[in-house]
Amino acid sequence: MGLLDSVMGAVMGQVQQQGGIGAVLGQLLANDGEGGGLRGLVEKFNEAGLGEVVGSWIGKGENLPVSADQLKEVLGSDLLGKLAGQLGVDPAQASGQLAELLPGLVDKLTPQGVAPENGLGDAGELLGMLGNLLQK
Repeated sequence: MGLLDSVMGAVMGQVQQQGGIGAVLGQLLANDGEGGGLRGLVEKFNEAGLGEVVGSWIGKGENLPVSADQLKEVLGSDLLGKLAGQLGVDPAQASGQLAELLPGLVDKLTPQGVAPENGLGDAGELLGMLGNLLQK
């Protein structure tokens, strides 16, 4: 639990600075981001045949892992390339970083075991949710 808290603290700082992995996660998970928010991400996983994986992150119980290659398939090379550019790394590194962070982060952002009907909100609301998680 301590490692995830540390990572989320770093994510919060980076979201506030509008750079790094935090901004990339905002792009994916916030309703106003290019990833279409949590609902869009779930749809992309379903289309790639990986609905069970993302469903495990949202639902209660153990989170199934996702590989960097699977994440590349889900996000597509255009979006992944753009996100990698924001991180200043190549797409393979970006998908690896996201594959490590997304399961735990989505799990923490959906503590009731269901995706919020209206998604996770815009980037500001997502930032607030992350802040609340860190205070718990």
